[in-house]
Amino acid sequence: VGILLVALMAVGTYFFLGSKTDTVQTPEKIVRIGLSLDTLKTQRWTVERDIMTEKALEQGAVVTTLVAEGDDAKQISQIENFISQKVDVIIIVPHDTTAQNEVLARAQAAGIKVINYDRLTQGSTPDLYLSFDSIKVGEVGARYVVNAIPDTIKVPDVAYLAGSPNDNNAHLVSSGVMSVLDPLVASGTINLVYNEFTTEWSPDVAYKNLKAFLDNGGHVDAVVTASDALAYGAIQALAEHDLAGKVPVSGQDGELQAMQRLLNGTQTVSAYKPGRLLAEKAVAEALLFANGQTPETNAVMNNGFMDVPSYLIDPVAVTKDNIDSTVIADGTYTRGQVYITE
Repeated sequence: VGILLVALMAVGTYFFLGSKTDTVQTPEKIVRIGLSLDTLKTQRWTVERDIMTEKALEQGAVVTTLVAEGDDAKQISQIENFISQKVDVIIIVPHDTTAQNEVLARAQAAGIKVINYDRLTQGSTPDLYLSFDSIKVGEVGARYVVNAIPDTIKVPDVAYLAGSPNDNNAHLVSSGVMSVLDPLVASGTINLVYNEFTTEWSPDVAYKNLKAFLDNGGHVDAVVTASDALAYGAIQALAEHDLAGKVPVSGQDGELQAMQRLLNGTQTVSAYKPGRLLAEKAVAEALLFANGQTPETNAVMNNGFMDVPSYLIDPVAVTKDNIDSTVIADGTYTRGQVYITE
């Protein structure tokens, strides 16, 4: 009887508490973040997706990732999916920086905040832009490559492999590169013998373009590229002309293979963008938006339509001399991953 009485009291308490909805604490709303990625072909996007997912879970939020695989129509459809799901915030790395404007406007009309992640949509109204300072990225690569050219070469021939023409970041990086190279060209200090965009940031296209230039009698003493992927393609072309390791080459992103190329001497510098910092910042800003708060900003970037509130992080120049104190020290890679020959 005593056991039955305790059980009945427990049940009664359960129903009593359940009926007093005005006094029971309900769980806070789970923040839902839609992550729209252009591609996962570049290593950084996989890494940063995982960081965002992990960081959101720590904060009780959920990240749903959809990957467009370089297809604008697919990315638009995926954003429509996020609108239907009624996510709180969309974080987007757009494939084309103008193609998604209309669907993103519909998302905002539905009360969804839009964060441009590392690529700024043009002619649109994003709520926030998060990125690294792409102009400084370009400056870092160009400056290190120029400084690495031997003094014995009086007027060196420099090639520049820019990023994809449909990515505003590529244009920003190019601005930084040319801020270093243009004065040197004007003064006759260097010759800029190659300066072309590279479709879809493709290492294969970079390889084919530089190979064609060299095969046709072109000459280079240094190569500036807009990414580590392009550096990889360029180095393949250089290797076929017995120039790999003899010509300074720059990149950006701090990719693992780039770290290994720094060590073997085929790449000179990578403008490292600490992806963990940006990915964690994206989640923090998304949570502020979802809770009706104002995100942190430190810059504005114009996208041809408006000055977009922005948060920019400076890149770090990584060379063979500071790998340990940069990408290894901050946990991006382990020593075993980088020094694979040890």
